[in-house]
Amino acid sequence: MFMDMLPAINYRSRYIGETTVALLKELEGQRAIGVSINIAPRRGFADMRPVMTTLLLLLLILASNSLAPAQNPAPNTDTPKKANTRPSGTATIRAEPFDGASIEKMAAQCVKLETEQGAITIEMLPAKAPESVRNFLNLAATGAFDTTTFSRVVPGFVIQGGDLSTSEKWSQQLSNRADKRLPDEPSDLKHVRGIVSMARTKDPNSATTHFFILVGDGPHLDGSFSAFGRVRQGIEVADAINRAPSENEKPNVPVRINRAEVVVCAN
Repeated sequence: MFMDMLPAINYRSRYIGETTVALLKELEGQRAIGVSINIAPRRGFADMRPVMTTLLLLLLILASNSLAPAQNPAPNTDTPKKANTRPSGTATIRAEPFDGASIEKMAAQCVKLETEQGAITIEMLPAKAPESVRNFLNLAATGAFDTTTFSRVVPGFVIQGGDLSTSEKWSQQLSNRADKRLPDEPSDLKHVRGIVSMARTKDPNSATTHFFILVGDGPHLDGSFSAFGRVRQGIEVADAINRAPSENEKPNVPVRINRAEVVVCAN
């Protein structure tokens, strides 16, 4: 052990009161290369070592925090968004061409379905089912029916179209549109050959975008389904689609509606 041999009265010594210092070998090694070593603090500071250590740790923590990146990211250089910008994911309600249209205006319109088998022109009957007509006109006018198919056929009875999920342009917008429900609008209009009506489930007010064209009579549908139109031209095209090979009401090769458009009905 290295002994502090300075007398106690030597008040100029920085090691007053020290009796022993450990690590003699290390001290001798440091002396050999001329490097100093701290042995012990002077009298009166020994009991301050825990406090000083704590303060040193606090200073180190504060220094490291000052160098850490801020939690809030720096603003980007993009054009700032308006404060009232609609949040993403919120569906925007868009007005469609025939929203608010009168019965007279809708009655003057026809919808022409240009299919792979030929054209089918349908006249509208809004006096019987105004909301079904409005819905059908809007779907045709906005191109929602374009590239969809007649996805169901019942031989001698109906062909069914309007399934927007069969579109080559399927998108979130079409998906949202397909969720729109219509009120039931049964009337005294008979479901006979050439009548166009809205398809639905057994649940009330469940019609959406699906429609069917009758190639045969369906009296059991009267008073239950919303008949809204009548084939004016092209019933033979509907017959051809109905005769195509199918299995379990699914056509082997569904006929596509290349384009649907709203046209003024010829007198």
